[in-house]
Amino acid sequence: MSTVIEDVRARKIFNSRGEATIEVEITTIDGFGAASAPSGASKGKAEAIAYPPGGVEEAVRKVEELIAPELIGLNADEQEDIDNILHELDGTKNFMKIGGNTAYAVSLAAADAAANSYGMPLFQYLGGYLACNMPYPLGNVLGGGKHALGKVPDMQEFLVLPIGAPNFIAAAEANIRIHRRVKDLLIRVDPYFTGGRGDEGAWAPNISNEGALEVVSKACEEVSNEIGFKCRVGLDVASSSLWDLNRQRYVYANEGVERDSGEQLEYILGLIKKYNLIYVEDPFHEDDFESFSELTSKVKGCLICGDDLFVTNEERLNAGVSEGAGNAIIIKMNQVGTLTDTWKTTRLAKESGYVPVVSHRSGETTSFHIAHLAVGFGCPIIKTGVAGGERIAKINELVYIEEILGDRARMARIKI
Repeated sequence: MSTVIEDVRARKIFNSRGEATIEVEITTIDGFGAASAPSGASKGKAEAIAYPPGGVEEAVRKVEELIAPELIGLNADEQEDIDNILHELDGTKNFMKIGGNTAYAVSLAAADAAANSYGMPLFQYLGGYLACNMPYPLGNVLGGGKHALGKVPDMQEFLVLPIGAPNFIAAAEANIRIHRRVKDLLIRVDPYFTGGRGDEGAWAPNISNEGALEVVSKACEEVSNEIGFKCRVGLDVASSSLWDLNRQRYVYANEGVERDSGEQLEYILGLIKKYNLIYVEDPFHEDDFESFSELTSKVKGCLICGDDLFVTNEERLNAGVSEGAGNAIIIKMNQVGTLTDTWKTTRLAKESGYVPVVSHRSGETTSFHIAHLAVGFGCPIIKTGVAGGERIAKINELVYIEEILGDRARMARIKI
């Protein structure tokens, strides 16, 4: 089979928020691959720059005029060489010239084309025969923050993790049932609830943070009892969105509450204990390694996960590891641009005892590749929503992967 690249094309398409994004197609002698880039609403300041000056149109032009001539004639399976070329063509640390989303689409399309050339599913191409562990789906069932409008919870995501599921499809069904149950409970709590949703398909009610936790916890408990395995609650606080640098306070605007760093620590600790949380993402702002470390040292049985803190960046993760900041990391490929960089960070996380959580973004396309990244890279959790076509695309792809694996499929082990 030949993976020699014959053609590279790019186009502007649209994501789940109706925003423009880039899609790249790569054709080899014996295969074809395509990938499109997602976009986040809350972004870490150390992330790769999404697009060059000029936006998506300029990114498309750069693929066709700058990147394609360098890739045509290369082998698509020479992933590290392709990713190095992207870095060299850009020449900056954070993809300011070609854009991190441009690099993402090209890099992932190359891997997709190589896998297709060999007649292999992408997860197997990335992880080999041993890639047979299915991730647990971490589902956003109720939310606020930057993912919704109006008087919604200040915290960004109220999540569920079906940790006791015997297989992936049972886990996905559990999340869907909890999502529906949350709606039923919200109608009881607020008869004026209209069924509004945020960017990721999570319910977006007029409710306090603790009110939301009460609803999600009750839904989790009820559904767990019905299906016979345990589902637990998690949070994405998205604290960088709450942090006021000038006042040195976390500002919970809808609740009319402000907390300094010490008060934030005690508040999060209290929520973990009261609601038996299994997962807390970004409980502090993106530069507060010290508070992440202190919280991690004080809790047991709960993943303290860095997103804005680490932005899938190997250097920032190294800094976190040295300080004991967190025990889990969000893996979003477009935060660093290339598959090679994403794998390096994921490998460091696993070697350092951190749980890697492959994640979607709030502005998604129907591209399903992160499902393959989760299985191929051996990540035990995938954060990919519950409802909405762009979220279901990833869920259904994991259903297909579990079917492909057959008797070899196993649910991953999560060390907390």
